[in-house]
Amino acid sequence: MGSIGVETDGGPVSRSRATDHSRGNEIIALLAAAVLAANLLASGGCSSKEEKEPAPVVAVEAATVKTEDIQARITTNAILYPRNQAAIVPKIVGPIQKYYVGRGSRVHAGELLVTLEDKDLKGALTESQGNYQQAEATYDGALQSAEHDLKIAKQQLNAAQSLYDSRETLYKQGAMSRKDVQDASIALTQARNQYDLAEKQYTLKSAEGQLTAAKGKLAAAEADVSYSTIVSPFDGVVTDRPYYAGETPPSGSPVVTVMDLSKVVARAYLTPQQASRLHVGDAAAVTAENGRAEIPGKVTVVSPALDPNSTTIQVWVEAANPGGHLKPGTSVTVSIVTSTVKDALVVPAEAILSAADGTNSVMVIGNDRVAHAVAVRTGVRQDDDLQILSGLQPGQQVVTQGAYGLPDGAKVTISAPEPAEKTAEP
Repeated sequence: MGSIGVETDGGPVSRSRATDHSRGNEIIALLAAAVLAANLLASGGCSSKEEKEPAPVVAVEAATVKTEDIQARITTNAILYPRNQAAIVPKIVGPIQKYYVGRGSRVHAGELLVTLEDKDLKGALTESQGNYQQAEATYDGALQSAEHDLKIAKQQLNAAQSLYDSRETLYKQGAMSRKDVQDASIALTQARNQYDLAEKQYTLKSAEGQLTAAKGKLAAAEADVSYSTIVSPFDGVVTDRPYYAGETPPSGSPVVTVMDLSKVVARAYLTPQQASRLHVGDAAAVTAENGRAEIPGKVTVVSPALDPNSTTIQVWVEAANPGGHLKPGTSVTVSIVTSTVKDALVVPAEAILSAADGTNSVMVIGNDRVAHAVAVRTGVRQDDDLQILSGLQPGQQVVTQGAYGLPDGAKVTISAPEPAEKTAEP
């Protein structure tokens, strides 16, 4: 069969050539449709896959908002001192005769601790006793003599007074001369002067003074002898005994030190602002360096004046010391309660997220296990607990671990906290 000619610009074209061109266009269209369908299929498949992929779940630790009492405290370092201490310095200088206690000995008030050599003191005491007895005898003799003289003078005065009164009466009756009355008056005056002199001598100022002086010397000698015997001023423990028997301690040197360690006093230094919140009797606690246990105590002294060197105020906290485990001179931690808030909303302090502008928030976990950021106001802190003034309700759960960087609305799962490692006690 011959081909049918087709008129074109370039001249006639055969029918078979036109047919081939048409089929090419169809193939191209089919290929384009296939590519488009593949793209649509691929796009639809990815979208479906993304929709089916679940949102990530973040593991966190959480705590429940509680209602409980919380205390505001001031915590600082302090140095321990004994409740009572006596470094006993003898009032006399002499060799040590004997020690009756050693370091660590428990003693009671009035118990004998040390004796000093006192032979010379006892000799002086004997001499003073003799002088006193002599002065006392002199005084007694002078007193008896004065009493006798006073008695005689009194009798003479009474007789002279009686004679004068009798003559005065007779003179008025005309039975006695004027001269006899004058003689009786002179005798009465002399008797009165004699009585006044006897009465003055009866006071015995000189003898009394000698007796008083002798008595004073005797008391001083007795005191010196008593100073050679040293006793404990209170119940306590002997903490120092620096000399040996036979040695003579220098003047002013203590021969034994006794401390009352049944209680200790922790002395701390606080700022005036902190001290202004404290009162004598406030509850407190003392914790030793090992931190094993808090020992309850109370504030006993809040100094009324600033320390001139540190411009701080000294505060004393007294605590019991059973067993004497707290040693004077060691450093301890003192915690003093300044106020107590009843039925406060409390969360762990680690749940608080602080922003750069000073605001605080927590991540609250809802019933759907989705965490949301909630702004809160905080109040008193006690150890690891913090009071919440607003923003939370009792029973809500807040994130304590894993909150930083957790986006608002994140899905969470609550995991149990890891158990703390147990350390072997020494």
